[in-house]
Formats: sequence, C-alpha cells, structure tokens
Amino acid sequence: MSKIQGPAVFLAQFLRDEPPFNSLKTIADWFAKLGYKGLQIPAWDPRVIDLDLAASSKTYCDNYRGELAEMGLQVTEIAGYLQGQVLAVHPAYEQLFAGFHPAGLSGSARTEWATGELKKCILASANLGTQNIPVLSGGFAWHLVYPWPQRPPGLIEEAFGELAKRWRPLLDLAEEHGCKFGYELHPGSDLYDGATFEMFLEHTDDHPAACINYDPSHLLLQQLDYCQFIELYGDRISGFHVKDAEFRPNGRVGVYGGYQPWATRAGRFRSLGDGQVDFNRVFTLLTEAGYDGWAVVEWECCVKSPAQGAAEGAPFVARHIIEATDVAFDDFAGSTADLKRNRQILGLE
Repeated sequence: MSKIQGPAVFLAQFLRDEPPFNSLKTIADWFAKLGYKGLQIPAWDPRVIDLDLAASSKTYCDNYRGELAEMGLQVTEIAGYLQGQVLAVHPAYEQLFAGFHPAGLSGSARTEWATGELKKCILASANLGTQNIPVLSGGFAWHLVYPWPQRPPGLIEEAFGELAKRWRPLLDLAEEHGCKFGYELHPGSDLYDGATFEMFLEHTDDHPAACINYDPSHLLLQQLDYCQFIELYGDRISGFHVKDAEFRPNGRVGVYGGYQPWATRAGRFRSLGDGQVDFNRVFTLLTEAGYDGWAVVEWECCVKSPAQGAAEGAPFVARHIIEATDVAFDDFAGSTADLKRNRQILGLE
C-alpha cells in the first residue's frame, strides 16, 4: 500500500488583497510556518501564478518550484475549477457565472476561452511535474436535477453527449502529457455523484484521464455513502480535498436547504474536525485503495475563522496520514511455503 502525501492546502479561499495573502511568496511562507508541505494553486489567480508563462516556459516553472522548495513546499496541483465550470454553461446560469471568465464572453466564445485555459492548465502541470488537475465539469442539466416536470426521453443523454464532446479533446491532451482531470463531484455541475460520473465515463469511452478529485463534504451533504464511494471508485480517485461538513436536518430545512444562507442550512461546510466526516475511515479506505496523492485542506466554514481553520488543518491531516504497513502483524507465527505440507494439512496426502 502507498502513503498519502501531505498536509497541503488549496490557496483559493485564503487569497486577499492585503499581506500576507496577496502574493505567492508571502502566503506560501505563512502556510509553511503552519506546517504545510504542499500548495494547490488556483490557475485563475495572477497573484499566485502566471498561467500563460507556466504553460509556455519550463524555466518559469523550475524557478517557481525552486522558490517554494526554499520554504519546504511543493506544488501539488494546478486547479482549473472556474475554467471547467464555464466550459459548459446553461443560459439560466450565464449571468451568475460571468465572474468566472473575462467580461463580454458568451456562447462559443466563452467555451473557446475555457478550452484554451484548460489546455494551459495541462501544459503548466506538465512543466511543473504534477499530474492531477482538479476541475468542475460544468454542465447543461443541473436545473433538471429533480425529475419534475417529467424529463423528455433522451434529454439527459443529449446533455452528457455535449458535455463529453467538449471535454474529450482536453482529456486526450491530458493523457498525452501524463496528466488527469480530477472532477470534483459538485452541485451546479452535471457530474455531482457516482451515477453521473459513470454516465460521463460511458460518453467518453472510459477515458483513462477522466478521474475524481474526492471531496467527502459534497457527498455527505447529498447523504451519499462517502466511504463506500471510495470502495466503488478508488481506482479513479486522483486527488483528495480534505473538507468537513455536517448535515443537521430539522422541521424547517433538509437536503434542499430552503434557499437559506450557509449558516442556517441543514447541510453546511465546517472546519476539519468540527463536522461529521469520519476521516479515520476515509484515510484508511484511501490508503487501502492505493491512493498516494496529496491530502489537500480546502477550508470552507461558516463558523470558524480562516486563520484558525488553517492553523488546525495541518496537524489534523498529519495525524490522519497512515504509514502503511508492509508486514503482517502475525508474521512472527508464520512458516515457509511448502506445497506438500499444505496438502497434508488439507488431508489430501
């Protein structure tokens, strides 16, 4: 069995316009002092990466890695969440997702921009020596998640066919460069659970570069068995967001949330250890599945401050990482292989 790497942290939720959260050097130093060993970089934020340069210049990437190495840090992944989300957008969400891309883009122009940015994520990842590219899938059918009114036959198949058509060239390019897209199964995208991921695989011919960025918090809020999920799809998990959540339904709100803000929803994200995710079980199952990628803290909590969440995150992950054994506990009582003896024990000789 392999060992999970970590602790690492996703920078997106911590970036601000004031120091030390407004540049790669200062925020990296801040996290290094908290005990983190890796950084997941949001590809859309110029405060921490020049994606054009990273995609085109190995020298830039070598210097980038060297600067982080001086602080005891590594790049874990280049994350393309926003670009992936707007690769496929239903018109109902066009204005809501407008902040995810340059102003004035819509329709095919927006898709072309997102495709180009995701290609840069692949090239930058190859130059930086990373493999997993965490993304959201985008989609066309999220507004149809509840089957009322009745969905016409073939509607969902058409949505997934178009989604696969947009992702397939990117999956091919990722495979060519030794990379994988880790789709985070997320509300608002057409890939949000195991069944929808399987549908995507069917439409992409089980593409080897189509993988999963595992985040138990999103699965718990759906009331999906996030532990059995690892047993079902462990061979497709290429990334891991360590994020906690809780689901506390009452007489007012349940899974759908009642249009309430995060603080008053039944399901809400919490800092590590404050929610309901059984991380002892999660780390065990991932270790048994052979996952040897990074454990990346994604802090999202409607109660605790980001500073406290970050400070508590590194030791939380560190104590959950398993040093996988390469011996059996009862080896002391074992014996050497002997076919004749085995047959005697079985009464066959």
